[in-house]
Amino acid sequence: MAYGLTPHYTQDLPLDGLTPTQYVAGCVTAARFLDWDVRHISDAGLIALTEKKMFRRKQKFSVQIDNGIATARSESIGSEMMDWGRNKKRVGQFIDQFAEVRNTTSPEQLDKIYEELKPELVPQEQDVLTVPAPTRKDQWASFFSFFVPREGFFVTPLIVDLNIVLFLLMVLSGANVFAPDSAYLIKWGANIRFLTLDGQWWRVITCCFLHIGIFHLLMNMYALLYIGLLLEPRLGRRRFATAYLLTGVMASIASLYWHENTLSAGASGAIFGMYGVFLALLTTNLIEKTTRGAMLASIGIFVVYNLVNGLKGSVDNAAHIGGLLSGIAIGYLYYPSLAKPDRPGLLYSAVLTAAVLVVAMSTFAFRKIPNDYVVFQQKMVAFAGDEQRALNAVHRLNTDTPKEE
Repeated sequence: MAYGLTPHYTQDLPLDGLTPTQYVAGCVTAARFLDWDVRHISDAGLIALTEKKMFRRKQKFSVQIDNGIATARSESIGSEMMDWGRNKKRVGQFIDQFAEVRNTTSPEQLDKIYEELKPELVPQEQDVLTVPAPTRKDQWASFFSFFVPREGFFVTPLIVDLNIVLFLLMVLSGANVFAPDSAYLIKWGANIRFLTLDGQWWRVITCCFLHIGIFHLLMNMYALLYIGLLLEPRLGRRRFATAYLLTGVMASIASLYWHENTLSAGASGAIFGMYGVFLALLTTNLIEKTTRGAMLASIGIFVVYNLVNGLKGSVDNAAHIGGLLSGIAIGYLYYPSLAKPDRPGLLYSAVLTAAVLVVAMSTFAFRKIPNDYVVFQQKMVAFAGDEQRALNAVHRLNTDTPKEE
């Protein structure tokens, strides 16, 4: 199962005694037998889009011939975070079909097919398959670009950078990089009922930027970058930042309600909130109908998989569900302003309404969620006072206390 910001699968193939032009002809024949949409043909190979099925996005498939080796690559396009083996399956499907073409078509016939394809060939100077591979420097520059704010992708890098900086500061203060203990997490702002409800309300926000170990941080930042790349350009800075903070708060409130004495930290509640926003928008006509179904299925699978995985017990599923549901609500609240971008008043009213609703619900929750630990502590303090007064009285009776006293 391949995964990544762009899941893909690559396999090198021999030319099997064919010339490059014969191999190109065989590739095009195999792709068209598979009913793939061949978009680009050149002397260096081809690019095609695989067939589209219900609730499944097309893959981009390419074959590039260089130095006597053909490299077949299937790459997810759009919203897939994990391909569940589909890219590997596509490459295998192509290999099988090409073998059938090779067994039934002579080299001379392939030469003839190539001659027929010549009018469709892309000129060498326009051939994207011959563009030089990125250097190591280019690859590093591309990687670090995810952490640099830019137009259309401004808030997400800032949030990622803030999470990383806070984690580094916590580690530098002495916390374990893989499993920081509870004392450090509480010190740096983790969410736990007896402290949060006892006046430390800010923990419902700070916990959204705090992580319980390096792996926890990496997984959450990966998921945040992915949804940020898809969603922030559609929402804009204000809506995206507001939705992230508000769904994070609602995720924290849900965790407080569900867990009596569990320490909670991590950006996953807010991240689930952003997925909820996107799920809501995918049920509207704001997103092109041709891509809506596939994106809805892909993100739906991600959400369900992670919720099921959260049943293991070590994951705060209450925060995930709270973030997801509040995100869906905010997504629908944003819909009018997104549908009518020429009316800026709708944007501010949507953001303000969402903020007021979350603050009101948070205030209600703070008053209604019982803080049994604090109540217990208060009763123990009162009991200790009564006990001390009783002991003082007994002590005085055992001394030369006057009878009247």
